[in-house]
Amino acid sequence: MPLPTRDEAWNLLCEWTASESLRKHALAVEAGVLAYARRFGGDAALWGVTALLHDLDFERYPDMDDPVNGHPRTALRYLREHDYPPELIQAVAGHAPFLGIPRTAQLDAALYAVDELTGLIMAVAYVRPGKDIRAVEVRSVKKKWKDRLFAAAVNRADIEEGAAELGLDIWEHVGVVLEAMQGIAAELGLDGRLAGGTA
Repeated sequence: MPLPTRDEAWNLLCEWTASESLRKHALAVEAGVLAYARRFGGDAALWGVTALLHDLDFERYPDMDDPVNGHPRTALRYLREHDYPPELIQAVAGHAPFLGIPRTAQLDAALYAVDELTGLIMAVAYVRPGKDIRAVEVRSVKKKWKDRLFAAAVNRADIEEGAAELGLDIWEHVGVVLEAMQGIAAELGLDGRLAGGTA
């Protein structure tokens, strides 16, 4: 099949994913990956849809140890059966290191590098009094990065590895993704409304 439109990809994600937090994660990853599409001259439509769908099956099949139906194996099977572009399938497979699929394209590296980082950045925004991601700075993320108990589930080694694959210093990478996420603060619910403010 041809690459789905952004709306088609979003609708598919919503069909598979009821969790608002997982949907926001997909939006955050999309923003970060699109920033790298612009930086590297990537196909924005392909890169954006790949980012939206990278965790398609996570809510339904979260067990990464399940060799048949675990994440992202179920999504990969669906994407192959529906003839999604091989570049998209490759990147989704490559973002799960435990599958052992090498990341060979910039899209693969961008998705891998952005995925975990968005969780850390959102966690930093959530603990700020204003709950506004637009007030977060790279130094704020750096401070929390050093605290391994903060957002402990975030794999910092994966983020560092992904940044290296992109050829970037880790803090330059954080800056790129943070700026991209700040551009969709309202969609992420991190524009101050959670603190009772107005956007």
